[in-house]
Amino acid sequence: MEKIIMLGTGMGVTLDLYNTCFVIKNDNGNFLVDTGGSVEIVKRLKQVNIDLNEINHIFISHSHTDHILGLIWIFKTFKKLMNENSTNINIYCNDIVYQSIIAIAKASLPNILVEAILKKVNFHILKDEEEIEINGINYKFFDINAKDTKQFGFECIINGKRLMFLGDETIKPILYEKVKGTDYAMHEAFCLDSEESIFHPYEKNHSTVKSASKIMNKLEVKNLILYHTEESHGDKRKELYTQEGKENFNGNVIVPDDLDIIEL
Repeated sequence: MEKIIMLGTGMGVTLDLYNTCFVIKNDNGNFLVDTGGSVEIVKRLKQVNIDLNEINHIFISHSHTDHILGLIWIFKTFKKLMNENSTNINIYCNDIVYQSIIAIAKASLPNILVEAILKKVNFHILKDEEEIEINGINYKFFDINAKDTKQFGFECIINGKRLMFLGDETIKPILYEKVKGTDYAMHEAFCLDSEESIFHPYEKNHSTVKSASKIMNKLEVKNLILYHTEESHGDKRKELYTQEGKENFNGNVIVPDDLDIIEL
């Protein structure tokens, strides 16, 4: 059974929520999408019963700290990096992310571990619209045309349904036709619309729940997954975000908590 396991759902500076990252899990393996910004990634994987050393595929969408720094802690705890007989690890990323990973690794890890990374990790430097099969699923990676650092998303077909991961910036008009009518769209929602003056999402190239939901509704998306949020509402976050989403979106609104599982 294919599923999305949300390891984290928070934006870059949340404390109670972990930074947004997740695993697409099927019978063929685990595909880790982003890694958050701390050693917490190792704990989160353990909490959902995923053996870190059984992960062979990782995608890093962009080079911001809350997406890339968890990878350094994964490197530090990956036993197979130092095991000559283990399988290699595949990391998929754009060229800016690759440069950042190597620079951070060289600046923060022992030379022996850096050498192991360069030897055991297959870095796939992605091109726009490049297709790669991962765990039996065909993924098409694409540049989301982010206003900030270069960032990629992806689309894939799972159980006959089209899933699109749109990164953590407001979707750009150039992607509207690509997303139109999709079954599942994963889109960031930084805060409630009523709190735009508090969190200033638009200044950070982000959306409110209302603005994201209205765009996805116009694009006739069937299921909208909202993530990369602030955390000021605690246990009421899911209820409040879902309510605002449903007021502006005709399809199914999914606001996951950390460690929630979305069945596909």
